[in-house]
Amino acid sequence: MKFKKKVAQAQQTIPTASLPDIIFMLLIFFMVTTVLREVDIKVRYTLPSAVALEKIDNKRLLSYIWIGEDERIQIDDSILPVDAVSEIAYQKRLSNPNIIMSLRIDKGSRMGIVNDVQQELRRADALRINYSALIKL
Repeated sequence: MKFKKKVAQAQQTIPTASLPDIIFMLLIFFMVTTVLREVDIKVRYTLPSAVALEKIDNKRLLSYIWIGEDERIQIDDSILPVDAVSEIAYQKRLSNPNIIMSLRIDKGSRMGIVNDVQQELRRADALRINYSALIKL
């Protein structure tokens, strides 16, 4: 008597009916949660480190001013002289009175350029200022 090996008749397949739904949900998730960069940073800077930092939760209130290692000043997408800082800060403050001017200053910058920017912000009555830094470990 010959024995035959039993071969399974039904093939096992992975159900793919819900795969388009999963892909569509992932696509919507990434579209909703992705934040695109609003500004191209044109100055080179290295943030200084600090021990005591406070995180600002509402980033929509921040307007950044970058001061690079070559002492160029960038606000939004443009490089500006020091004299133009007050006009732009004033316009930003008129559009949003609660705006916080966040200074991102290179750690090797001279204090003179920082003081000039502070004076221009004071002239524009933009008195809510913070200084960005990295946490010191």
